[in-house]
Amino acid sequence: MKAAKKPDLLRDNELIYGRLLAIDEPHLIQRYNKALAAFGLEPTKLASFQIDRTGFSPEIAEECGDYDYLDPNEVNRRFIILTPSQIDLPVVHTAFSNTSQLMFEFMSKNQRAIDALTIKDVIYGEIEDSVPKVNDIEDLLSINQVEFKVLSAEDVLGKAAELGKLVDRLKQEPDAWRDNAMLQRMVDLAKVCGDIRENALVPDQVIFRHNAYWTSHFGGLYVFVDPDMTTVISDPAAPGFRRSRPWQVSYLSINDADKVFHFLAATGRLDLPRASWIEASGYLEHRAEMIVRALIRDAEPNRNLTDVDKVWLQTWIHGHADLIAQDGNFPFLNAAKREIAQFGHLKIEDVRPRQRFLVVRAKPDHPDAWLTDQLISDFVPQDFVSRYVFNKPGFYKDYDGFSDAWRSHVVDVLKTTYLKDKAAFRARLYGLTD
Repeated sequence: MKAAKKPDLLRDNELIYGRLLAIDEPHLIQRYNKALAAFGLEPTKLASFQIDRTGFSPEIAEECGDYDYLDPNEVNRRFIILTPSQIDLPVVHTAFSNTSQLMFEFMSKNQRAIDALTIKDVIYGEIEDSVPKVNDIEDLLSINQVEFKVLSAEDVLGKAAELGKLVDRLKQEPDAWRDNAMLQRMVDLAKVCGDIRENALVPDQVIFRHNAYWTSHFGGLYVFVDPDMTTVISDPAAPGFRRSRPWQVSYLSINDADKVFHFLAATGRLDLPRASWIEASGYLEHRAEMIVRALIRDAEPNRNLTDVDKVWLQTWIHGHADLIAQDGNFPFLNAAKREIAQFGHLKIEDVRPRQRFLVVRAKPDHPDAWLTDQLISDFVPQDFVSRYVFNKPGFYKDYDGFSDAWRSHVVDVLKTTYLKDKAAFRARLYGLTD
């Protein structure tokens, strides 16, 4: 997939490709080029570039004109590890939402080996699964686990394995110490690998489960895994929808707000609207403000909103009462706030299906919390802040269709809310802790 360069406004404010690691040391660039060559790619001519957790670089993507240079078929993702510190970086370009978690698990489980290997070498390879290309939903469902196929440019991994075998032979064969050629080979290998008794050079764990995720395939598709059932949520036009493994897979249309909501609620993935979290979080107030801002965008797409404050917003609401009433979401949120204040909860069954997503969030302690909040954001596209936090592919797609004035406004709001203290913002609104 070729991709155009994103607007500088996002980059300048670190709203895209933020918190990446700068690579500008010649030996690291040389190692990166060795990994590119192993993938059959042209070496970079850049004197510096940035990378994410997987080794993806937006600058190199632009140089070669392909944002999928580490993801050629959007499956079996490639990775390049130059330094153990990549574990603390985000993943900024991927076809699967769980790529970041899989990379984190791999780097965590094999920290000693990665620490030792990257002193002298670059680690690269593929997150390999059972399908070379995704043609339909069955291909996605057949991916139960992934295996990290790990290589190194100087073959330090292979040489460490060879040295280990020779050490075993020396211990087990009484006359092996007389083999001068073998001993010399061990010396030569040790110069490359060091003392393998101290340095764990071979990764211990390379196979990991492939659990719940979102993928960009077929316009965006969610897979949730429960003990007795797997649930696919997507556009019904996706190839294989309701036809692949119907005995063990439940299919929900992403256009059916009622069924999607009931699935999330029935499987314990939602925090339903209760005073215990609603009142302290300011969640409904946030949603209401996002709804009003979206109405302003639709009514006056080129309005300069630089100096907008709450007083101005209130004045605009009064002056556009008919538009507010016609949309219905702002009055609904005010009514929901009153009902929760009076009774401690909201009768969710009395709420129109799509509006239910305005007043719920993912249950923070559920393993699928981030994925659930991403799905919720698909039903509340007016809330560009939540879209940015949980659903960056959706946010960037929305952003491409914004007017210049609205883009500036969106960036200003994100800078003054979410970017000021991301962790505190996520904790207050969504109950999430890092």
